[in-house]
Amino acid sequence: MPGGYRIGADVGGTFTDIVLERALERVVEGVGENPGGTFASTKVLTTHGGPEQGILAGIEQLASEHGVDLADVEQIIHGTTLATNALIERRGAKTALVTTKGFRDVIETRTEGRFEQYDLNIVLPTPLIERKDRLVVSERLSAVGEVLIPFDEAGARDVIETIAAEGYESVGIGFMHSYRNGAHEQRFREMLLERLPDISVSISSEVSPQMREFERFNTVAANAYVQPLMASYLLRLKDELQARGATCPLYLIHSGGGLVSVETAAAFPVRLVESGPAGGAIFAADLAARYGRQQVLSYDMGGTTAKIALIEDYTPQTAKTFEVARTTRFKKGSGMPISIPVIEMIEIGAGGGSIASVDALGQIRIGPHSAGSEPGPAAYDLGGTEPTVTDANLELGRLHPDTFGAKDINLSPEKAAEAIRESVGARLSMDDHTAAIGIAEVVDENMTNAARVHAVENGKDLAGFSMVAFGGGAPLHATRLMDKLGLDELFVPPGAGVGSAIGFLRAPFAYEAVRSLYTRTDQFDFVAVNELLDDLAREAESFVRQGTDAELVVERQVSMRYKGQGWEIPVDLAPGAFDEFAAEALAGIFTKAYEQFFGRAIDDLPIEAVSWSVRVASVLDRPDVLQLTTTGDIVSVPTSRPIFDPVTGADAESGIVERSSLGRGDAVHGPAVIVEEQTTTVLGSHHVAVMQSDGTLLVTRAGSDRKEH
Repeated sequence: MPGGYRIGADVGGTFTDIVLERALERVVEGVGENPGGTFASTKVLTTHGGPEQGILAGIEQLASEHGVDLADVEQIIHGTTLATNALIERRGAKTALVTTKGFRDVIETRTEGRFEQYDLNIVLPTPLIERKDRLVVSERLSAVGEVLIPFDEAGARDVIETIAAEGYESVGIGFMHSYRNGAHEQRFREMLLERLPDISVSISSEVSPQMREFERFNTVAANAYVQPLMASYLLRLKDELQARGATCPLYLIHSGGGLVSVETAAAFPVRLVESGPAGGAIFAADLAARYGRQQVLSYDMGGTTAKIALIEDYTPQTAKTFEVARTTRFKKGSGMPISIPVIEMIEIGAGGGSIASVDALGQIRIGPHSAGSEPGPAAYDLGGTEPTVTDANLELGRLHPDTFGAKDINLSPEKAAEAIRESVGARLSMDDHTAAIGIAEVVDENMTNAARVHAVENGKDLAGFSMVAFGGGAPLHATRLMDKLGLDELFVPPGAGVGSAIGFLRAPFAYEAVRSLYTRTDQFDFVAVNELLDDLAREAESFVRQGTDAELVVERQVSMRYKGQGWEIPVDLAPGAFDEFAAEALAGIFTKAYEQFFGRAIDDLPIEAVSWSVRVASVLDRPDVLQLTTTGDIVSVPTSRPIFDPVTGADAESGIVERSSLGRGDAVHGPAVIVEEQTTTVLGSHHVAVMQSDGTLLVTRAGSDRKEH
C-alpha cells in the first residue's frame, strides 16, 4: 500500500518502543476502533552502546511483519533519553565553559537556596563543568545590555589558545546579561570558530536568553556537554535510516511537547532532555480530550523511571525551568537547573528495572539505580542478579512467564525468587513472597508520594482527577495508586505499553521562544515589549516552518511578580500589540492570576514583568468526545492463578483475561489480570474494568459512585 505510514520511536532506559501507524485506516487490530489510525508496535531491549541499533531493529521487525516498504513512510518521529542519561551519568564531551571574569564559580556557588534547610553538612551537587575547565574573559554588560567593560579580544585569544591546547571538544559561552545583548558572546564564538572550525559551540544568548545567570550558565553548559554526542547520534540514525530505504524526514520531539527538525535538535540538544516523557503527557492529554476529562493525572511507568504530570483543560502543565539529576528524592534545588520550556512533571527512579535493596536501618529501598536492559531484571535470565520491581511482580503472580508479552524474553520465576531472597528476604528474615510484597508496597508508596508532592507544588488537590496509566509498568501498579490517592477512575488506553511513542504521533510541530526583558507596569515600555514579542514570534515560526506549512496558532505569555519577590508566575497574553494604555490592563490580568495561585493579591506593590515567551504550533483538530460506557456484561473467566491482592492482604485466585478478547461494554470484575502483548492491567478484588468503544479500559471501584469530571 503506498504512503500513509508514520513511525514513532521512543528510546527508554530499558526498552525501545516502536509504533507503526497507518493513518488512513481506523481499526487497531485486536483492540477496536481508534480515531488515530492503525497501530502496530513492538518493544526491543535498548542497545545502550548504540541506541540507534535498537530503533533500527524494531523498525525492521515491524516493516517485515506488516509488509511495509520504508520508502512509503512519510514521517519518523523520535524521542530519546540519551541527552538525559549523558547528563546524569556524566559521559558527555570534554567541555569548557567560558564566562565573564569574576563569575567563574557561579555554577558551583549556586544560589542562596538550600534543598535541606537545616542540614549543616549538606553536600551540594557537583557542577557539570569542573573549575579547571571554566575559563574567563574580561567583559561586562549592564542589566539593560549596555557595555560597562569592553570585550577583551586579546584576552579572548589567550583563552582560545588554552582551549586548543587542552583539546576541548565543545565550548559553552555564558556572559553576564547576554540575554539583553548577545554581541560579546557572538564575537567570542566567531573568534573561536576562526581558530577551531570543527569545535562545537553553544552560546547562552541563543540557548537560554533568560535572566538568572546560575540557571542560564547551567543550561548552556549542559547544551555544550551533550551536543557532540547528540549530533553524532542523530547523524548516524539519519544515515542508517536512509541506507535502509527511508527517504522521509526525521523529526525529534522536544521537552515542551512539540516536533522539531534534526538540525534544530542537533543545535539545541538540551531541549531533548525530557523528550520521551513529553510524548507520554501528550498521549494522556489526547485521551483526556477524547473522554472530556479536564483534570487528569498522567502516570507513565517504564523500565527505569516513573513520570507523573498534571493535565488540565486537555493541556499538560508547562514550566520554563526544571531540574535534571536530583541527588535527593523530591528535593527542589538538589539537581542541575535547566532553563528551557518543558512539560512539567515529577520523575523518580521507580520502574520495572529499579533495584530493591535494604538500608542500614533495615528498610526496603527502591532505586534510583536500575538494572536497565543490560543485564536487566533477574527474571529476564540475562545475567542480572539484583532484585527489581519486575522480579517482585513475577513472584506475586502479577506477571507470569506464559502471558509476559515481551518478545525474546522468557521469564524465570526461580531467578526472580533467588534474587529477592538473597538481597532482601535473607536480610529481613522474610520468605520470598513477603519480601516481594514489601518491594511492591514500597515502590507504590514512592510513586503515590511523588504524585502528592507534584500536586502540592502546583497548588492542586487531586480530588476529582482521573488517572491515565501507560508505559509497560504503569497498568501493573495503577489500581493500587488509584486507591492510595483516592481517585475515582482510571483509564488504560489501547497501546498503553508504548504510550509515549504513540504520543509522538499526536504532537504538533511547535517551538517556544523565550527571552527576558524587565519592565514595570508603572513604567511600562510597550514599544520594547512589542518589538520583543514580534522577534520571538518570528524566531519560533522559523523553527516550526522547518517541518510544516500547516496553519499555525500563536500563544504568548509573560512571567510576572510583585517587586521584591524572587520568582514569577505565568500570565497568558491576549493577541495584539500593546499601547500606552496596556499597563493597567496587564496589571489587572496579573492580579487575577496571582489570586488564582495564592488566594489573595497584594495591594500597593509595584508589578514587574521579567520574561516573555511566544509559542508557535501547528493546529491539530481536537478529537470528538466519546460516550463513556460505565457498566457492562460481566465476562466469564475460564482460567485463573493465585495473585497477591493488596486490598485483602492475601493471595486470591484471580481471573486471567486476554485484552484482545474483550468487546465494547464487556466488564471484568477483580481480582483479575488483563493481559496483552506489552503490559498487564492488575485489578484488585474491588475493581471493575469496562471496555470502551476505542479499546480503552475504564477502571472503577465496585460499588463506588463515579463522580462527573
